[in-house]
Amino acid sequence: MTSEERRVLIGKVRALPSAAETAVRGLTDAQLDTPYGEGKWTVRQVVHHLADSHVMAFARTKQVLLEDNPKLFVYDQNDWAMTADAHAPSPVGPSLEILRGVHARWATLLESLPEPAWARKGLHFRRGEMTLEDLLALYARHGENHVRQITDLRAARGW
Repeated sequence: MTSEERRVLIGKVRALPSAAETAVRGLTDAQLDTPYGEGKWTVRQVVHHLADSHVMAFARTKQVLLEDNPKLFVYDQNDWAMTADAHAPSPVGPSLEILRGVHARWATLLESLPEPAWARKGLHFRRGEMTLEDLLALYARHGENHVRQITDLRAARGW
């Protein structure tokens, strides 16, 4: 990956909180509690999942940066999506605030990395060995995909 490609992905990391806020702006509680597909999470759960997942991604980034070949933190995202703080009536505002703070710090950290740091590796329990570059690409896409699920649902429902 080139430094320009990394710069674009870091820009996506920096932009995600604003995109998520825009995606849910003006939604009612009933709309937030609508799943984006049959058997899928609700919009509310997706927002909370983004906060959970990206806090973990920030921690994984630091793990890879500061430890030699660490085993990356493991969690079950479906279990986390079912906790009381991740579904109705839990407001999405706190998760949006988490995203703003984590992404600001994460993007600043990523922008500061020297070229050799991008090749540092950690072991992901499902994906195997991953470099910092791999983590950046994964989570930049992850955020975009979940925002797209919300905006596609809004468009399909005419919200």
